[in-house]
Amino acid sequence: MSDFQPLDFLLSHHVAFSLLAGFFLDCILGDPHSFPHPVRFMGCLIAFLEKKLNKSSDSAKKQRFKGFLLVIILVSASFLLPFGILFVSRLLHPLLFLTVESIFCYQCIAARSLCHESMKVYKALKICDLPAARKDLSMIVGRDTDILDEKGVARAAVETVAESTNDGVVAPIFFMALFGSPGAFVYKAINTMDSMIAYKNERYLNFGFCAAKLDDMANFIPARLAALFMIFASFILSLIPSKKRFSFRNAVRIFIRDRYKHASPNSAQTESVMAGALGLRLAGDTVYGGKVEKKEFIGDKTREIEDKDISRANLLMYGTTALSIMCILSTYAVIFYLLS
Repeated sequence: MSDFQPLDFLLSHHVAFSLLAGFFLDCILGDPHSFPHPVRFMGCLIAFLEKKLNKSSDSAKKQRFKGFLLVIILVSASFLLPFGILFVSRLLHPLLFLTVESIFCYQCIAARSLCHESMKVYKALKICDLPAARKDLSMIVGRDTDILDEKGVARAAVETVAESTNDGVVAPIFFMALFGSPGAFVYKAINTMDSMIAYKNERYLNFGFCAAKLDDMANFIPARLAALFMIFASFILSLIPSKKRFSFRNAVRIFIRDRYKHASPNSAQTESVMAGALGLRLAGDTVYGGKVEKKEFIGDKTREIEDKDISRANLLMYGTTALSIMCILSTYAVIFYLLS
């Protein structure tokens, strides 16, 4: 029987190892603003290409083709660049490869950043500093925040945590598990394009059409998995005596009833679970750029929202994240056992 080789074992399971290492790095470091982040480079490239390609004088068909071209460039670059770096690092040394892959995975997970930014809103509300809460909220949402009262600010923060549980955490982990960090970077590129050019206005209706549809497809499975993990997380939290605000039964009920009450086929999946688990009514009409966007309500107003619901939403987000990683690692373990 051959001796056990730790390095060979880690290399043969590098995706699982890097995913776990990336998650722990995110928990410890978060997203320091001084540290260059690939998503920022993606955003700069999208802005540059959009400025060069998107012309109002073009026909609708030509705008869609140019939008498709931008998507091809971004997706290709987001996969090939990290893949090339990983390929070279593996040729240089296996430990360098594992380190780079772990750092790449860390950069694709945004749990700590999401919690940090939303808790800044909570802390401002806690000391009754509404202007500061509005300002902090404006950093993580696209809606107009200067018209929101305390409850409106808290509601918007909870909604953002709910939706970003998929976009910023579960979906990247899902693609990471399937395709390694290059797959996660591709997802981040798709999600960034959706947030920048997939608006239903005159400028982006046609140009952002491909980006919007690709984002819907990319999130279809992860959003539903995230909702299911969040439901199970609410069940676990509901068993803790000090966490009586969480309701597993209501999370399931509202998820079944309200999971499609959104213009996007995916966004209300986790938001409906969050609303049900916390007993809140979320969504409703929202103001963007001074214009009211009509939206259906999600959940029932069993109680008034409070600032502590932001911290509860983050607790549910972390529970969902932990369950998703545990599920992936368990799947890897079963596959390894069956193939060994």
